[in-house]
Amino acid sequence: MNQYDFQGKSAVVTGGAQGIGYAVAARLIAGGATVSLWDADATALANAVSQLGAAAKAEVVDITSPERVRHAADALGTIDILVNSAGIAGANAPLADYPQAEWQRVVDINLTGTFNVNQAIVRGMIARGYGRIVNIASIAGKEGNPNASAYSASKAGVIALTKSLGKETAQLDIAVNAITPAAARTKIFDQMSQQHIDYMLSKIPRARFVEVDEIAAMVAWLVSAENSFTTGAVFDLSGGRATY
Repeated sequence: MNQYDFQGKSAVVTGGAQGIGYAVAARLIAGGATVSLWDADATALANAVSQLGAAAKAEVVDITSPERVRHAADALGTIDILVNSAGIAGANAPLADYPQAEWQRVVDINLTGTFNVNQAIVRGMIARGYGRIVNIASIAGKEGNPNASAYSASKAGVIALTKSLGKETAQLDIAVNAITPAAARTKIFDQMSQQHIDYMLSKIPRARFVEVDEIAAMVAWLVSAENSFTTGAVFDLSGGRATY
């Protein structure tokens, strides 16, 4: 495993109690970072912190609340690294039948939540002239998955938001990038129908789902000081599915 130097760095990982976020947090801690895990699940947070050790802190944060996000960010002070992994899959249904309330819930968490977290944390990065941000999007944001219009649209929004912020901060030592993984076998699968899971697998040329440690490996470089030029970019982890 490649090792990146995160000694003295402070990180926030949203959705950090499990899945992709947890794997990223573990990788950052292995490099010497202190990591604040933001998640809505207090029980999962407590379990994660007990496993990750003293370098991990837990904070119950509803990322759909700008006030709660700002309070959590202000309480930490300096934040060098942000990995925004919090998100939900939402219901699987054709757009013609998609419930309005479910659409709003998915967009509120996946897209507006990403905006809230990026806005609250990038302000400090701009003031200090340094920062690394990775927003977890999805291959669905590039290609659009059938029966997942809300999820696909929200992740497409995350890609565009990342590109915009990357351009806005490009004159500083701030890198803002997104990744577009294929599905990983995490608890998010509990929100999906088996038919939709089978569809996603059928689209991956590598014929398997991505592992969370593979995602964490790419994120680790993107949030390292070595990534001093690339910003506003989208990095693919679709196992060959992506066409652009």
